[in-house]
Amino acid sequence: MLIRESLSDPRVAGATITSVDVSPDLRNARIRVSLLADDARLSVAVAGLNHAAGKLRSALAQRLKLRRVPELRFVADVELRQAERVSALIHDAVRRDADKAGRDS
Repeated sequence: MLIRESLSDPRVAGATITSVDVSPDLRNARIRVSLLADDARLSVAVAGLNHAAGKLRSALAQRLKLRRVPELRFVADVELRQAERVSALIHDAVRRDADKAGRDS
């Protein structure tokens, strides 16, 4: 919600937070970000979010009233893309195998 409300940077448009890992001492937060675009566009969005991390951290501090607000570090979440690529490779291999079996019959 903060990203949508606080940032007007077009680089971060459409970015989705997929997970957040916060250290036990609340000093650091690693925020995974996904985007329905190519890897280059995702990298640009992550750079934009990291550029705005201080502003987002300040907004979090005002809303959460925590004693310590973690440093925010945004990273690209490419796990979904990698899963799609593996799935496509498996699908292609099964299709080629079926085609070959059909020709050999």
